[in-house]
Amino acid sequence: MNIAETRRPVGHPAFEGIREARIPALNLTVQHFVHRETGALHYHLATDNPENVFLVAFRTVPEDSTGVAHILEHTALCGSERYPVRDPFFMMLRRSLNTFMNAFTSSDWTAYPFASQNRKDFANLLDVYLDAAFFSRLDPLDFAQEGHRVEFAEPEDPSSDLVYRGVVYNEMKGAMSSPVATLWQTLCEHLFPTSTYHHNSGGDPAAIPSLSYEQLTAFYRSHYHPSNAIFMTFGDIPAEEHQAVFEERALGRFEKLEEHIAVTPEQRFPAPKQVTAPYAYDEGDELTGKTHVVLGWMLGESADLEAMLEAQLLTSVLLENSASPLQHALETTDLGSAPSPLCGLEDGMREMVFCCGIEGSEAEHADAIEALVLDTLERVAREGVPQEHVEAVLHQLELHQREVGGDGFPYGLSLMMQAIGSATHYSDPIAVLDLEPALEVLREKIADPGYLPALARRLLLDNPHCVTLVMTPDPELSARRAEEEKTRLAALRQTLDTAGEQAIVERAAALKARQAAEDDASLLPKVTLEDVPAELPRLAYHEDEAAGLPVTTYETATNGLVYQQLVAPLPAFDDEELALLPHYTGTATELGLGDADYLQTQHRQSAAVGGINVYTSMRGDVDDAQRVRATLVLSSKALQRKAGDQLALMRDTREALRFDELPRLRELVAQQRARRDQSVTGQGHSLAMAAACAGMSPMARLQHRSTGLAGLRSLRALDRALGNDSELQAFAGRLGKLHERLTAVRPELLTVTEPGSRGELLEAAQSLAVTLPAGTTDGLALAPVQERRGECWLTNTQVNFCAQAYPTVPVGHPDAAALTVLAAYLRNGFLHRAIREQGGAYGGGASQDSSIAAFRFFSYRDPRLTETLDDFDASLRWLGERAPDPAALEEAVLGVIASFDKPGSPAGEARQDFHNRRFGRSHEQRMAFRQQVLAVSHDDLARVAAEYLVPERASTAVITGAAQRDATAALRERLDLALCELRD
Repeated sequence: MNIAETRRPVGHPAFEGIREARIPALNLTVQHFVHRETGALHYHLATDNPENVFLVAFRTVPEDSTGVAHILEHTALCGSERYPVRDPFFMMLRRSLNTFMNAFTSSDWTAYPFASQNRKDFANLLDVYLDAAFFSRLDPLDFAQEGHRVEFAEPEDPSSDLVYRGVVYNEMKGAMSSPVATLWQTLCEHLFPTSTYHHNSGGDPAAIPSLSYEQLTAFYRSHYHPSNAIFMTFGDIPAEEHQAVFEERALGRFEKLEEHIAVTPEQRFPAPKQVTAPYAYDEGDELTGKTHVVLGWMLGESADLEAMLEAQLLTSVLLENSASPLQHALETTDLGSAPSPLCGLEDGMREMVFCCGIEGSEAEHADAIEALVLDTLERVAREGVPQEHVEAVLHQLELHQREVGGDGFPYGLSLMMQAIGSATHYSDPIAVLDLEPALEVLREKIADPGYLPALARRLLLDNPHCVTLVMTPDPELSARRAEEEKTRLAALRQTLDTAGEQAIVERAAALKARQAAEDDASLLPKVTLEDVPAELPRLAYHEDEAAGLPVTTYETATNGLVYQQLVAPLPAFDDEELALLPHYTGTATELGLGDADYLQTQHRQSAAVGGINVYTSMRGDVDDAQRVRATLVLSSKALQRKAGDQLALMRDTREALRFDELPRLRELVAQQRARRDQSVTGQGHSLAMAAACAGMSPMARLQHRSTGLAGLRSLRALDRALGNDSELQAFAGRLGKLHERLTAVRPELLTVTEPGSRGELLEAAQSLAVTLPAGTTDGLALAPVQERRGECWLTNTQVNFCAQAYPTVPVGHPDAAALTVLAAYLRNGFLHRAIREQGGAYGGGASQDSSIAAFRFFSYRDPRLTETLDDFDASLRWLGERAPDPAALEEAVLGVIASFDKPGSPAGEARQDFHNRRFGRSHEQRMAFRQQVLAVSHDDLARVAAEYLVPERASTAVITGAAQRDATAALRERLDLALCELRD
């Protein structure tokens, strides 16, 4: 085995060392401890990484859909014994150099993680997190704010209507607007009729108002106890240091709790079931092609490592890519438009779930879809799968095991997320972290040609615990739910006497006063500007040539992986070609190469690389956002031993890409549309900002037209048009011509690899270079644009997303730094309180995007529209009336600096450095901007706000539900918002 178990680790005296294991593939040692008094678990991932990560998790097993675990996650962060301020979590966000701070509610655990590269900052955050987790105040007013409350529509007027309010309530209204979220939740309700997974752990908006404060506090007492806690740490701080703090700040005050909290096993079905259920569809009365049909099997327990890996292996063999047998069947059938987004394995719960199915179908096709799936599985069980395809799946598992992540999510936290499920279910997370021994066992097993067919039969075909869910669109469901909510509130109103009405008025007033109160921030620890590193790290690289091909190489700790990119400037395009570009990048690595069709090419990709994709990278010029720099990037990653195959695949993708597989192109566009449709409720704030900014610069306009709501509307039209054979043929022809133009320009090669392998990879690049063209281009030039815009988009959502934007300056302008700090200052001081706490939105804030020269306000999953837009304006009045506050300014600057200094993976940092330099963001430019940020004054904030954030220059975009067409009429007229719809 590769886990080299050596001895029992030695930690703090309050902890007993259980075992210590070295995991060579991850270059770390895992130490397992148990707190002697309470039984709390501690897993320490010891490594020399200076980004230290902490997590404390609790097994949380709700017995209903009131969202008790989710609301508790929010409320626990609203003040504690040692830090009795109203909002320590968000206050620490801006008093810290953290690289990550958050809290998560899963279906059976709740976790509180953070990360920091600064030891003082880490200690500060650890104190606050421990106190929040174990000694939360759980103020009833915080429960009302974060969870739910009943108020009068006019809080001081008992004659006005009653309404439900609350952050989680609105968050879950937004979350459950997604058909995919509804699909998964409904499937779980029927797959798990008796266990906790039957319930919506996040909270069903219809059930959330039934949760009482007493139920919340009882859940806290029983679940947030050290005997039910799992601590995880990662980094270069020794376990003993962590444990000393755990013991002093929290654990030393507890005794063991005998209650054993665990998910109960689900009772097995004697026979499969088929269920039909509706979902809310608010985009019109055309319901053709809007039904989802999915099959879900409950498998074995995720705590059984062998069972989990077998399930992962079978899932990958069946669904990994378009050449996988089940994925191919789902993509090519005429029974629907695309494979279901649920396709795959959920292995984070006690019992795993395998899903597959179709979206864009009809209810009458359910039996045929079920037969398609079962027939495909039967064929796999009868005929097996080619050995090289199974080997390719193991290759992918090995690559995933070796890859050092950290881009957008701390690497240590990603390892913890990998291990937390096993720890939650009282199993061994150490074994889950090192898959190499288990992969060797699997490699031996797949040598038997009967192994995989038997696996398909045992896990799926002969498994009766299966649900076929047919989820149909219901254009009246949202209205019925709204009416049911009105009925519940009317019934509540009937029970209120004068005293009851007055109690609601008084609670609303008390909450408003609490939200308006200025907390004593000095109670919380903090870092200061003196703790900010003086320099950004400078990465070393080599620039070479391989047969005339420019090659830039970064040698860094990639753990045996090679990352390579072919990067070429985009040529000048007309509007038609620009509109075609996202379809090109979305299909280029999904088609055949040369004599190989797309199925053969998918197998080749799986065997050679861990991923290959094409994308465009675009930024406004450092000194003029009306000028754009843009490149086309062909990117891949591979194990070091596969570097030659990797380059050959990249070469062929440029030189031998074929566009004659017309049915495949049709499938890919349908899949693109399905993915984009699903993204609206999750990315609504980004889409609203893109719409509001579309008149600020040519790049902003292009983003809205390609990846924004305007782009989605165009994609829907294209998807409909390609049903015509001649349109499909013409589309393929246009893609082919675009490809010729894109590949006529000579690229350069970026390589990120292990130290010492540069020479070998340069030699491999020689064979690539001789076939590349020598063409050059003047580059992409887009027509300048700067205009006010206003749009109101109607979509399938129960909540709103608001955005307001102002034209500002590019990053090279002296005012860019002040505008960047201003966004943080407004968010910290006004917007968070007004939009989230008082307004009930899940999120809101502001940002300066210097790449498109735009300042943006936004809200996320927001119950309000007009009031939020008014709050955006009110934040500027607040700034003008506010006396200079050096502490608030320092917090805003710290937040900006922390975002600059957030580390990525070694490969990610190298790629970012390369592209920064290509776009004029040199190390010197970024350091100069950093110094400008550190020098921003309060006068600078007031000056740039007055100069750039002028009402007459504002552009506005909102996204709301289709049912709000009439309700938004006055707002649309007042702000001159064009009515825009996505409906087919």
